[in-house]
Amino acid sequence: MSVMSVRLPEELSEQLEALAKATGRTKSFLAGQAIRDFINREAWQIAEIQQAITEADKGDFAADDEMETRFKRMGVSDNDEN
Repeated sequence: MSVMSVRLPEELSEQLEALAKATGRTKSFLAGQAIRDFINREAWQIAEIQQAITEADKGDFAADDEMETRFKRMGVSDNDEN
């Protein structure tokens, strides 16, 4: 297992300390879990983006009528403005 030093703003450090006390976990455990969750989420997002790029490169796009149907189901019309 490796050791890493992290500088935290005082408020975040206090929140981490409070959470550690409330859960009976160590600050190190909670920080490690937070980093693990972040890395998993970011890796998933990168994989999804890479898959979308691959599909786009192949020209695999939804047809206009398919998108219109999806928008209608969501209650959005092509005349709606942002």
